[in-house]
Amino acid sequence: MTQVEFFFNVSDKLAKVAELCEKAVARGRQLTVLVQDKEMGNQLQQQLWQQSATSFLPTAKPDDVMSQYAPIIIDVDGQHLMQDDILINLQVDHPPFFSRFRYLVELVGMDEADKTAARVRFKFYRDRGYQVKSTKATD
Repeated sequence: MTQVEFFFNVSDKLAKVAELCEKAVARGRQLTVLVQDKEMGNQLQQQLWQQSATSFLPTAKPDDVMSQYAPIIIDVDGQHLMQDDILINLQVDHPPFFSRFRYLVELVGMDEADKTAARVRFKFYRDRGYQVKSTKATD
């Protein structure tokens, strides 16, 4: 069953994604990051490329030629999922395909609209029998 974890009070979601990706890739894990739109995807890709002066976090989009080799896939719609290890959701709604992943990360910002949407997702997962872990983000 998918492990679900919410990180609350995230002041900079893209920075938090980069931090989580860096840790996961160092452990040999694969990630799919579900972004809201292409613009957010491009911003995230830049963030990941510049995350650390001593490391490189290779990313790709599902339609990139090298996507099968990249440990981090940045996706907008989940139509061509490449792995089933870790999913980070940056969209407002729950991803309909989340249960194929081993681990789902939900990031919740500081504004009330984001918190309200997160409460709906939290309840959705809990009502379906998933154990949901809540973590206060540390920036």
